[in-house]
Amino acid sequence: MPDLNPAQPSTASAPQLILGLESSCDETGLALVELPADGQAPRLLAHALHSQIDMHQAYGGVVPELASRDHIRRVVPLARQVLTEAGKTMADVDVVAYTRGPGLAGALLVGAGVACALGVALNKPLLGVHHLEGHLLSPFLSQDPPEFPFVALLVSGGHTQLMRVDGVGRYAILGETVDDAAGEAFDKSAKLMGLPYPGGPHLSRMAEQGRAGAFDLPRPMLHSGNLDFSFAGLKTAVRTHLVRLGWLDRADLMAEPAAQAVLADLAASTQAAIVEVLLKKSLAALKETGMKRLVVAGGVGANRHLREQLDRACARRGIRVHYPELHLCTDNGAMIALAAAMRLQAGQAQLTHTPTFDVKPRWDLSTL
Repeated sequence: MPDLNPAQPSTASAPQLILGLESSCDETGLALVELPADGQAPRLLAHALHSQIDMHQAYGGVVPELASRDHIRRVVPLARQVLTEAGKTMADVDVVAYTRGPGLAGALLVGAGVACALGVALNKPLLGVHHLEGHLLSPFLSQDPPEFPFVALLVSGGHTQLMRVDGVGRYAILGETVDDAAGEAFDKSAKLMGLPYPGGPHLSRMAEQGRAGAFDLPRPMLHSGNLDFSFAGLKTAVRTHLVRLGWLDRADLMAEPAAQAVLADLAASTQAAIVEVLLKKSLAALKETGMKRLVVAGGVGANRHLREQLDRACARRGIRVHYPELHLCTDNGAMIALAAAMRLQAGQAQLTHTPTFDVKPRWDLSTL
């Protein structure tokens, strides 16, 4: 089928209302973002989110087939909820944006399929959005939005990256993880400690009761001379301590009251190691680029200890730090609709009326 609407720069008649669909993993998100005709910043009208945490807890992690099926069940009710909250109808939508990748192939196909169906039914153009670009730009919906250019610390799921951001679509990778990402280090360490899925938030809460210096844990690649990350060795060190204590795979022993204090210390020490690496690498990136603005995005960006450490260190150096609102740190439709709106505003949107299911489970942000 030929493309009925080839990509063109945004003009004064650019679409005004963007529906965003997020379905890359275990959260179904829908949102409406308004793109003002006067060039002002995009505005979030409404968003709704369903998390599959309860469903996946029984398996200790995300089951892709179950995730895909649940997206199918949730997407239409969430779309109706968002439209009702915004006082809009589907006919008011000008662009249907969806997460094209990266993510779970089956889950991405659900979002792409629904978006394509809506596009055909309504004769509206489609826009596939990079999931990580959504996270990267999500702080622009906050009460304290950043300005370009800035250094970005992107800490989302299996991704930990430092980037120089000069504008929409103008991204340069400064450093990235060579193995486990920060979010994986949180989740995998938590699982070793017998904490429920998703482990990261549980580990952070347990760490509040512990002593950060109780265990001597490594800070991988802290002095590597570059801006890359590595957290696999930290997870291995946590496992080694649990083996030494005789608690590995012994949920009965870790549940003992006396063990809880030790586990809290281990959790605090693990969190401190991850945060120190993220903090020092971020400061090094700011120094290397000479920039005075830092954006932190992604699920780990909600970590209170990380925010406190970054705020304190950056304040001493005269650096502004920006975060998404807490409820927009995890995967959500608002960030997808926003990224689409900002690409439209910048004249960088590849709109099409051609329904395709060309999702990209592995999509490098640097290729945008």
